[in-house]
Amino acid sequence: MIRRRPTTIFSLAFLDCICCGFGAVILIFVLSIDAHQKEKLEALAAMRKIMAAQLLEIARLKNSKEDLERSNARVATLVTDARLRNDSLHALLDDFERKMSMEKKGMEALLVDIDELKKEIAARQKKPEVELKDTKPLPVGVPVGSNYIAFVIDTSGSMRDPNTNGLWPIAIRKIEEVLDADPQVDGIQVLDADGRFILGGGRNHGWLADGPDTRASIKRTLRRYDADTISNPVPGIYQAIRQLLDPKDDNMKMGIYVFGDEFTETADPVIRRLDELNPADENGKRRVVINAIGFPTTIQYTFSMGNTGVKFANLMREITYRHGGAFIALQDL
Repeated sequence: MIRRRPTTIFSLAFLDCICCGFGAVILIFVLSIDAHQKEKLEALAAMRKIMAAQLLEIARLKNSKEDLERSNARVATLVTDARLRNDSLHALLDDFERKMSMEKKGMEALLVDIDELKKEIAARQKKPEVELKDTKPLPVGVPVGSNYIAFVIDTSGSMRDPNTNGLWPIAIRKIEEVLDADPQVDGIQVLDADGRFILGGGRNHGWLADGPDTRASIKRTLRRYDADTISNPVPGIYQAIRQLLDPKDDNMKMGIYVFGDEFTETADPVIRRLDELNPADENGKRRVVINAIGFPTTIQYTFSMGNTGVKFANLMREITYRHGGAFIALQDL
């Protein structure tokens, strides 16, 4: 009888097979893990590239947005500036039209005034009853004959040379001409438009004795006189009459010479007040003769009847006529 060997299920060969199988499985698992890791790394790299591209695009869009916002701000500023300039232009046009309308009205009023002057001149022109002898004309065209002379000088900004800030040279020259036309008088005095006495200052000064030294001092002081006054010589005229006229001195023949270019008030009260300060006697003569020299510093810029230069000329023309003097209007500086 044949003996059979017992069958062993878990033999060494079987274990080898099993181990090899497990080894193969582990190898496959390891290889699969490495492949997945590589795929993950590649996917991650691709994702990083996509994200970098997206970030660049976002940065570009952000810059574009900022540029657009800056452009919009500039456009808004330009629009605002354009509106402001448009409003300013319209305002200038309105102001120009208003001024043109005023100039037109002023021109019409001036033409009417010129017609009135022509009529007045024609009415005053009469054939002289007595033939007068030829006499040498005075340098400034105003009459002389006074033995006391007072100058009232407007020293405001319009009466000054902007290059030197001193009085216009022609004003000094005309004052010298008046002094030269009266070589010897009993008294001289100089006031500014506010009524201040220029030589020595103050408001309570009498007459200065005439002489070469006094005349030289007047010319020298006027050339460097720097006190500004209002553009209205009327207070100086009032002050000269009140302070310098001596009603008890029958031999006093006082003459006032006004040098100015502007008048800023109403003429009627001034005319009435001067009639009170310098009344006419029964023969129509007055103690004080008022003369005036007008400078074209303002009247040459506009023809409007509201111009202070025109008002000065009209007032001085009336005052000098009523008070026995003459008004001379200079055409040039």
